[in-house]
Amino acid sequence: MEAAMDRNLENTDMWNNIHIVYSLSKDLGLPGFRVGMIYSNNETVVSAATKMSSFGLVSSQTQFLLSNVLANKKFTSKYMKENQRRLKKRKEMLVSGLKKSGIECLKSNAGLFCWVNMRRFLSSNTFEAETKLWSEIISDARLNISPGSSFHCTEPGWFRVCFANMSRGTLQVAMRRIKDFVERSSVSGGIKMSNQQNVSGLSRKLLSNWVRKLSSANRDEQER
Repeated sequence: MEAAMDRNLENTDMWNNIHIVYSLSKDLGLPGFRVGMIYSNNETVVSAATKMSSFGLVSSQTQFLLSNVLANKKFTSKYMKENQRRLKKRKEMLVSGLKKSGIECLKSNAGLFCWVNMRRFLSSNTFEAETKLWSEIISDARLNISPGSSFHCTEPGWFRVCFANMSRGTLQVAMRRIKDFVERSSVSGGIKMSNQQNVSGLSRKLLSNWVRKLSSANRDEQER
């Protein structure tokens, strides 16, 4: 809104087409609370949102807890600054670790995930090849990184990797697995499992199929 006011858009048609949607999930790390807001100068949008809010009311207990948290300005300011510091550090670890494996990320200055360019590992420039690569990463590296097609990315080979939901140690393990995956792929020209991996291959295949079905169900639900 401040940017719009700086451009003197209050008395223009643009003013009623600016809508701010926000939640506490990201800044305060409270996705389970399901608390957010819509701010708009458009009376139609405000009226519709007010009517829809009755289907997702915030409990009295949650309101009481959050009102006390947000009222403590000193705590929230310190919390958000520390949260931003840790997120930045995790992001730098992810980008640096992937770069050592020859994998680049799109540049960004905010967010909880990175767009990772895995196009050179595709067997063909298709979303079918992207799904195949995703399945191989799950089976071989035992990492579940989200294919771009799940988020309507128009170019195959991009993956969304979240770095905010894991510890430093977990991220280091993930980077080692990606590095090993890339090295095996480069040497063999494809992903081939060793004898030891084949012993547990069936269980990993079942896991891969299960995750793939879940992802497909999520995509279908989003498209509906």
